[in-house]
Amino acid sequence: MALQMRESGENFTRGQRWGERGTAGAMIAGKLTFENVSLSIGSVDILKNLSFELEAGEIACLLGQSGCGKTSLLRIAAGIQRPSSGRVLIDDEVVDGPSSFVPPERRNVGLVFQDFALFPHLTVIENVSFGLNALSRQEAVRVAEHALDRVGMANFSNSYPGSLSGGEQQRVALARAIVPRPQVMLMDEPFSGLDQRLRESVREETLALLKETRATCMLVTHDPVEAMDMADRIFLMRQGRLVQSGPSDELFNHPVDLEVARFFSDVNEIAGIVRGGAVETPLGTFPARGVLEQSEIMVVIRPQAIHLAHASGGTEGYVRESRFLGDKTRCLVQFEGLDDPVEILLAGRAPHKGETAFFRVDKEVVLAFEKTKRGVI
Repeated sequence: MALQMRESGENFTRGQRWGERGTAGAMIAGKLTFENVSLSIGSVDILKNLSFELEAGEIACLLGQSGCGKTSLLRIAAGIQRPSSGRVLIDDEVVDGPSSFVPPERRNVGLVFQDFALFPHLTVIENVSFGLNALSRQEAVRVAEHALDRVGMANFSNSYPGSLSGGEQQRVALARAIVPRPQVMLMDEPFSGLDQRLRESVREETLALLKETRATCMLVTHDPVEAMDMADRIFLMRQGRLVQSGPSDELFNHPVDLEVARFFSDVNEIAGIVRGGAVETPLGTFPARGVLEQSEIMVVIRPQAIHLAHASGGTEGYVRESRFLGDKTRCLVQFEGLDDPVEILLAGRAPHKGETAFFRVDKEVVLAFEKTKRGVI
């Protein structure tokens, strides 16, 4: 009997991880283009003149807080919702525009929803083969069985969705999305209903499957870690607009404003005034290039950019809190001249609560934003 492990992220069927069984078959990836796409519902603007393009085979994440419009854009790409204006193209063919509309079933897109959207009255194999109307029943079942085997769910063909765990339902939904071999895969928060350990495992295997199939993928998420882990490019949205796009390291290291910096990690913020081309803070003096003298700026220092130092090369601080988190220790340190404690993440040795220690800042990764323009300095 084949080994079955439910939601372990280790072995599923045939003694292998579900991402290690054969290949899913390459798809003919399609380029996905948005041109000046806007969406208004009543007097509320949901999307505001969005334009960008996903290259064939690219994995992209729409990232942003809840309500920023990312799911609405995905629904427009799928054909579930019509934009108020603008155009959507797949491989340079207009699928939605002022004078043309291709219905969802003819767009050759795969969909994976947050709640998986499986039919509760159909078995797993019936769910996966549901959309294969162009094939004979026998061939549809064969193709569906191959997809289920690829995601480690071959032994659950005759089960119903209600008897499956969240991770198993996600795998079935993914198998159903890939069987028609779509040009574009659209995924709406597909991992949000899974616990942390399982989420990481399923995310890793889903990424491997997407790269195997070579489908163009647009994934919606509000989790920056998930976006950085999966995406070739991230499209960060805020209030219906595209704020910044690019590879994950570009958005993390060169955010366009303070809100973007805050979105990708916890930050320490220290206000200061530019004098002589630099801003002086209790943690050191940092350059302020291209900023007018006497301008007010916000110095942004990530917790991991502060390290222990010798007395001769650091600033003394009092450790108000020190909590061991496994691979790092989180400290809250009070420095003279600052009202609020500074958060510091230390790998390896760390001072205890109630001790004093010296710290230095890695100046190369310090960010600074002009208060009025809010742009990166």
